[in-house]
Amino acid sequence: MITSESDTIAAIATALGEAAIGIVRVSGPEAIKILSKIFYSPKGTDITKVKTHTIHYGFIVDPDTSEKVDEVLVTVMKAPHTYTKEDMVEINCHGGYVTLKRVLDIVLKSGARLAEPGEFTKRAFLKGRIDLSQAESVIDLIRAKTEQAQKIALEHLSGRLSERINKMRDTLMRVCAHVEAYIDFPEEDIEGLTQQEILEEIREIKTQIKSLIEGYEEGKIYREGLTTAIVGKPNVGKSSLLNALLMKDRAIVTEIPGTTRDIIEEYVNIRGIPLKILDTAGIRQAYDLVEAEGIRRTLKAVEEAELVLLVLDCSRAIDSLDEEIINKVLDKKVIVVINKRDIKSESFILPEVLKDKPAVEISAIKSEGIEELKNLIFNTTVTGRFTCEGVVVTKLRHKIALEGALKALENAEESFIKKEPLEIVAMFLHEGLNSLGEIVGAVTTEDLLDIIFSEFCIGK
Repeated sequence: MITSESDTIAAIATALGEAAIGIVRVSGPEAIKILSKIFYSPKGTDITKVKTHTIHYGFIVDPDTSEKVDEVLVTVMKAPHTYTKEDMVEINCHGGYVTLKRVLDIVLKSGARLAEPGEFTKRAFLKGRIDLSQAESVIDLIRAKTEQAQKIALEHLSGRLSERINKMRDTLMRVCAHVEAYIDFPEEDIEGLTQQEILEEIREIKTQIKSLIEGYEEGKIYREGLTTAIVGKPNVGKSSLLNALLMKDRAIVTEIPGTTRDIIEEYVNIRGIPLKILDTAGIRQAYDLVEAEGIRRTLKAVEEAELVLLVLDCSRAIDSLDEEIINKVLDKKVIVVINKRDIKSESFILPEVLKDKPAVEISAIKSEGIEELKNLIFNTTVTGRFTCEGVVVTKLRHKIALEGALKALENAEESFIKKEPLEIVAMFLHEGLNSLGEIVGAVTTEDLLDIIFSEFCIGK
């Protein structure tokens, strides 16, 4: 579809399903005019003449049949003080899917087109209300699974990351200006940065960039969560552990080995980390095709997991099946969960290969030791020292751009020290500027914007 920024766009902005309220959002130069065609006010209010940021009671009417479709409240917001910096209308309808769909259809029939995913936020970016990193944080805010993830997204939306990046860009632009002044006027006595000061500025920016890059792995955990597989042989208490972590009966627990046949997936908040827990089928010799498929999926989950909770039953001695499972997970980040501590046997001895792994004793069925396990998961996963002046990087795109900027500055520093032509130094400095500019949208391509905003839901 060929689209234009001058189009008036519309979409359902709330989740579909039964709810008290649903919102149809409209933005663009014809938004208020379109509303005037389909809105009936019992008081005779002329919706085209109302004050901005006001709410009005009335009905949405099908202009073709004069049929009242829904009783609504409409919010009229005039440019430039809106989310998109365009005229905007939000129609607050009753929240059923049929009603929302009918209202949206009438809006589209009256002159709007259906918005593309993320198009409202894309317009906010293109019109300069927010930069690219702030726009990306909107989807993180929507998808946040813990308060800490929500807090980081909100800080990005408020411009904390942008401020940090722009400060580095300002410093780098000043360095570029001095280097280019020396190139253009080599015989002139230019008052400015000395060569040592230029090197110091470059090195300080490099230090800040490195700090942001180093924090990415932990920042990503808060944004995306940590895929964690609960692994062990049948009947060691894997499902009981899942239930204890979730504080609800999510998995079936019986004394019959092999109860779990498929992978159960749940999210749990561990000190602000969204942990995607996979309760897997017990690993053993399968007795039927269904169990064999469950074990195959377990082994695949182990391969893909970023953290493995290896559950061992300390009410009995370690056997060959335990050892087989231990060997399958040794190359992963592993926490050893020694279960059934309330009935621990003297015959249980932790294998030597696990002595250097973090471990905790629990009783999953009695929910004992679960807080200690949560603390161990947190301390094993993050250090808490992942910010640069309170800023954390959570997106791979930002990390790649920072790495590009760092490489460019390293090249600029090396060229400067080797006394290579200043034109080469300036070239590398500009590369660094462009890489930093990619983060906030000072340097973009249409393809990049399409990729970023395609992640959004329609209506945002």
